[in-house]
Amino acid sequence: MVANRERRVIVVGGGLAGLAAAVRVAESGIPVDLFSMVPVKRSHSVCAQGGINACNEVARQQGYSEYQHFDETIYGGDYLADQGPVLEMANWAPKVIDLLDRMGVPFNRTSEGMRDLRLFGGSLFKRTHFAGATTGQQLLYALDEQTRRYTSEGKINKYEFWEFLWPVTTGEGEDKRCVGIVAQDMRTMQIRAFRGDAVVMATGGNGLIFGKSTNSVICTGGAAARCYQAGAWYGNPEMIQVHPTAIPGADKCRLMSESARGEGGRVWVPRKKGDTRRGQDIPEGERWYFLEEKYPKYGNLVPRDIASREIFDVCVNQGMGVFGENQVYLDLTHKDPEYLTRKLGGIMEIYEKFAGEDPRYAPMRIFPAVHYTMGGLWTQFTPGTYDPSEPWGDHKPGMEAPTDAKPGRGMRIGAMNNAMTNIPGLYAFGEVNFAYHGATRLGANALLSCIFDGLFCGLGVANFVNEGPAAEAPAELVEQKVYDAAVESEQAKVRKLVDSAAGVGEQSDDVNPYMIGRELGIEMTAASTVVKTGERLQRCLAKLRELGERYSRVKLSDGAGWTNQSLSYTRAIGDMIVLAQAIAKGGLLREESRGSHYRLDFPERDDTRFLKTSVAVYDPSDADRCRIDWRDIDTRLVKPRARTYGKTESSPDAKTPTEKPAEAAAS
Repeated sequence: MVANRERRVIVVGGGLAGLAAAVRVAESGIPVDLFSMVPVKRSHSVCAQGGINACNEVARQQGYSEYQHFDETIYGGDYLADQGPVLEMANWAPKVIDLLDRMGVPFNRTSEGMRDLRLFGGSLFKRTHFAGATTGQQLLYALDEQTRRYTSEGKINKYEFWEFLWPVTTGEGEDKRCVGIVAQDMRTMQIRAFRGDAVVMATGGNGLIFGKSTNSVICTGGAAARCYQAGAWYGNPEMIQVHPTAIPGADKCRLMSESARGEGGRVWVPRKKGDTRRGQDIPEGERWYFLEEKYPKYGNLVPRDIASREIFDVCVNQGMGVFGENQVYLDLTHKDPEYLTRKLGGIMEIYEKFAGEDPRYAPMRIFPAVHYTMGGLWTQFTPGTYDPSEPWGDHKPGMEAPTDAKPGRGMRIGAMNNAMTNIPGLYAFGEVNFAYHGATRLGANALLSCIFDGLFCGLGVANFVNEGPAAEAPAELVEQKVYDAAVESEQAKVRKLVDSAAGVGEQSDDVNPYMIGRELGIEMTAASTVVKTGERLQRCLAKLRELGERYSRVKLSDGAGWTNQSLSYTRAIGDMIVLAQAIAKGGLLREESRGSHYRLDFPERDDTRFLKTSVAVYDPSDADRCRIDWRDIDTRLVKPRARTYGKTESSPDAKTPTEKPAEAAAS
């Protein structure tokens, strides 16, 4: 171990996962450099509305438990999630909520002063804590206030308006290690290298690959794609979540939170095809509540992939959409307006602002939209103290569970490789970590997984720096030429793009990056969202190869040397195409239907062949720049069972979705 040295950890991303990680590492006495493309309070976490899941005493009185939370998450994810990390997350969830409460998060309360709970998809129990309909904002602001304390002490240094460009690594093969990053100041356009004994990627999802989505425009997936191209593996790339309730817009889609259904919202269409009456004028008996009819046990709270496919089927296959368009009603008008304002004020305002109607008195018109990335950088973990001989596979939901509320059973506390990628020293926290959600994320588990990763796995990062390989070979001893070479490589990429704006060099054709981005979004939405087929995915891969070739001749629209947003977007487009190829190829090779991945030509789940994690490995020699490997999933905690959610085939209108819905979404 090198004594008297300057240790540092780099955190990339200023959302919930990044802030939680920064706080946890700083608590350990290690200085943190925190990088964010935007002010941290504008990170995409601020857009989360519905809530955060955890068992508490009120939920326990219903018969709920931490193990039930774990079981619901694995079942909802169609058994593709890593069971150890999910068990640990569920066991720590009540403590996470208690900590956030002490930080000052204004959770809604009951009249008795208890934290209020609401229903959310995939559960029959109220176990979702919330702060109105702005839960993400309240959590983000509370964590940011915690970072201010460490900023004043010099333990956290924020680099806002800085863009991550590339991880700096040393060694090859098993000796490879991440020792810093290259980043660019998006105001001055300066490119610098930063030393770090460990690097935490907390950069969120890749919704912009699909064009219009509920994600912020900064959610390009570019940072993850750059790590992927630098050698990090990417797990389950084909698993993309489509949220069933969003407001379609010309520029993007606005989320209408699942909390609306959790508070009693009902999804329906008129029973009479082509009915032109306003929703509020249609009598109850002439409304078709298709989710409630087909899934009487869960009703409107089936998981998002199921609800999205049913809405697509009703609108596109059956032509039953409201006013003949691709939209259904989400109705809250039967609830007291004051109740809605108190519980859902945030989304009430959003809908009224963008749709021009008050959802307290007129049903909302909604349609599915790309929302979340279940796949992400592949990560590892050290299993906890669970005994593989315990018969957990026979456990039935609702029964007393042998592992209830025992931290350390799923993941070993403080293990250095928890949430570490295949590159030592490079970690992935939050949405960019593939481990927690499998083939479908349950609503209100996203905020929990982000904060849990930061607080729990952040300890492993600190141990890696203090006691692990970084203690024996700190980044400060790496030769400066390693960092200089990384900076020069990124500067060369920028010069090539800037030269294209002036019409010089090889990259001087008049290829518009924004047109490439638009075509990318249309193609990926059509081929890789709600319904997929092998033939359509093959056409998608061919289109992506064409877009990649055109991108090599792209022309930058702005060659300015300061605050050049065109440069940032154009650079991201190239990375988005690379990641899109992994998404499409993973979808093509997974010849089954599981969770959000629905293959019309392979409509059944195939545990024999595909109860495995698909791992994308960047391979520039491949036509699609991607190789897909497969890794077995440990299912010793919960054995797979049929994922039906109480589905009944009694509805005469039940039909199997076809490829039409995905094509309709693209148009």
